[in-house]
Amino acid sequence: MDVRKQFIVDTNVLLEDPSALLKLRNGAENDVFIPYHVLLELNKFKKDARLGHIVSRIIAILAEHKDQFKILKAEHISEAFAGHVDTYILDEIKENDIRDPILVTNDKILQLQAEMRGIPSESYKESLPFKSEAEYYTGFVASREEALPNSFLWSEGKPVFFGPEGEKVVHYQHKIWNVAPRNVYQNLALELMTAPGIDLVSMQSEAGYGKSFLALACALHLVLEKKSHNKIFVVKPMIEIGQKLGYLPGRLEEKMEPYTKYVTDLVLKLHEVRPANRIFVNAELYPPLFDMKRFELLPLAYIRGMTIERAVVIVDEMQNMSRSEVRALLSRMGEGVKCFCLGDTRQVDNPYLSQENNGLNWVVKKCKGADNYAHLVLKGEKSRGPITDLVIKSGL
Repeated sequence: MDVRKQFIVDTNVLLEDPSALLKLRNGAENDVFIPYHVLLELNKFKKDARLGHIVSRIIAILAEHKDQFKILKAEHISEAFAGHVDTYILDEIKENDIRDPILVTNDKILQLQAEMRGIPSESYKESLPFKSEAEYYTGFVASREEALPNSFLWSEGKPVFFGPEGEKVVHYQHKIWNVAPRNVYQNLALELMTAPGIDLVSMQSEAGYGKSFLALACALHLVLEKKSHNKIFVVKPMIEIGQKLGYLPGRLEEKMEPYTKYVTDLVLKLHEVRPANRIFVNAELYPPLFDMKRFELLPLAYIRGMTIERAVVIVDEMQNMSRSEVRALLSRMGEGVKCFCLGDTRQVDNPYLSQENNGLNWVVKKCKGADNYAHLVLKGEKSRGPITDLVIKSGL
């Protein structure tokens, strides 16, 4: 009995998982067909800032395995197919007279249209939300053999740390600037950010798990308590909506205030937990007046040409920075710098970047495995509040 299947793949499946072509073929078990108008649609998307890198992966797979897939011929080729791709795909299936075709698409309307034409269809069963490298590599490994520098391993319910000083079990709880971690992942974040020998730490998490708060607490600890560093810099890309930063009135600090108010509020919250008077000229004002010798908020555009030394640098919302911007920023770091790169690759606001093609993801891709680098995905049962918990758990 021949159980060989004839799959026709829609564009949305390839954009979600370029390796779907190989998975559906399952070695040489099935036949996989690609409609000609899917190629036309991919050609349209290759210049899209958010999709171009995914299209490149699809084309690379097609080029490497070109003998394993079949392109459906199209009798009526139309370059002006925008808005009519679904109809063209179904026409091509009928024109090519494929025996028992199965259209694989996540488009429910196209599935209904296929059913009306007597073409079986199904959703892509391997369909999973895309994970960027910053999400996929959580900072944990599955075994000692896979251990990377500054990674963790769960052993008997406890995290083992493969740090600069060797292997150890993190059985203790940190308390940094009177801030106690709310869960084991926050505790491990504090471990990484305060560990001697780790210069660059990146952290990925959804909103509300405390990335910025923990990073600022560690920065105050290192500058004011341990005195191992002289100054704190907070760097943030300014993704503007509406009025441009340069047209706002006032000094640089006043122009930045709408974009960095949350940082100021977090610093004041930490100041209440434990006084941090030395970073202020006047903490009684709102927004407070920071002592520029100790604490400085910087827009990304002001970094070029600087050399930063003996400082703690917090880069927030790094997912909104491009690869070239990240390179320009991190190459400003001189001697005695500790840098914390924070972000959420699922919350990219920069219209020219994507979940994969963004600064935070590039840092993880290129730095993973270096002796002075560490990465961690923050998790937890509770975020900043019950509404945020609901948003995260519901997948809104």
